[in-house]
Amino acid sequence: MLFVAVVQLTLVLHVRNTLVDCAAQGARYAAAAGREPADGVARTAELAAAELSGAYARDVTATRTRVGGVDVVEVTVRAPMPVVGLLGPGGTLVVRGHAMVEGQ
Repeated sequence: MLFVAVVQLTLVLHVRNTLVDCAAQGARYAAAAGREPADGVARTAELAAAELSGAYARDVTATRTRVGGVDVVEVTVRAPMPVVGLLGPGGTLVVRGHAMVEGQ
């Protein structure tokens, strides 16, 4: 039982870290001069589908916002929590990536 719990935790952390990286890369892509938040959504979904599965790329959003007086792009990914067998947590992972907008 302990082994299965460790495997489950490892899988969840791997998926979370991969999605954080995809969201951050998508935010940087969308923040480049001449790009829009929709470009970041497409890039994030493409990366998540390539790295994990299309199931993890279905709910991706991006918005421009201000943080501390600086324009940033925020990419949010909502994905299912990976489960090993019938054991483990259910629910949804929510991760975000941010990048400063270039060319202000």
